[in-house]
Amino acid sequence: MSVQSVAVLGAGTMGHGIAHVSAVAGCSVTLYDVSPEAAKRGLASIERNMDKGVARGKLDAADRDAALGRIRAVADLQEAVTGADLVVEAVPEKLALKQELFRTVEPWVGRDTILGTNTSSLSVGAIASATEHPDRVIGLHFFNPVHIMKLLEIIVAEHTTEAVLERCRAYGEAIGKQCITVKDFPGFATSRLGVCLGMEAIRMVEQGVASPEDIDAAMVLGYRHPVGPLKLTDMVGLDVRMHIGEYLAKELGNAAFEPPALMRQMVADGKLGKKAGAGFYDWD
Repeated sequence: MSVQSVAVLGAGTMGHGIAHVSAVAGCSVTLYDVSPEAAKRGLASIERNMDKGVARGKLDAADRDAALGRIRAVADLQEAVTGADLVVEAVPEKLALKQELFRTVEPWVGRDTILGTNTSSLSVGAIASATEHPDRVIGLHFFNPVHIMKLLEIIVAEHTTEAVLERCRAYGEAIGKQCITVKDFPGFATSRLGVCLGMEAIRMVEQGVASPEDIDAAMVLGYRHPVGPLKLTDMVGLDVRMHIGEYLAKELGNAAFEPPALMRQMVADGKLGKKAGAGFYDWD
């Protein structure tokens, strides 16, 4: 595997998950966050999830210890990315933030370093436009929880080279993912389908068609989805999905992605889903 060292920028749910799977695959990993406390929480979550893996027989104790030894939290951004074969940003879904981050780190990395964005909906090409070498920028869309979900959606922008794509496919296979490749189009494959289904499920609740539990059961039992669209919305965060829906409605010119009034009211009331303790379900 040509990717031997990985710098993960952002130690939240997705960031620490990416660090986790990269370390288990044998990569040396630096985990950076603007908040040192967030980085510490990320490391604690990684250790906790690896311990669960050992308890369930999914991971040997020796492999856990070795993987944990390959991860270190770094407080300095330049130190975090220096020498990395792959830099993956997992910061909030704000285009300007992602652009500024890549613009900042690019002078500190080698010419062959890949810049991967974990965006779930933003244009990879727009993110890449902030760099001097957009050919090295690619979308690496992971799914939560990263150490369990098997999919890695690789998004190829206009200038992404075939060599970068092949290195990312090899990396994806090494960390145990099944990779799909899609073009840089709003929503890609997963968000476009998932968000559309989620918005329609919320409209059904709004219209009194059925309860959240029954709507989710329809998709789990009738279509073999592992989790229903409303519970998934709670898990992702209503605010996150609302912003993605707004973006896709605008970019695609499709009202199916427009967040329903119920969703907007819930976000305004702080009912953001699992992270807030309440959404379509009670998570306390």
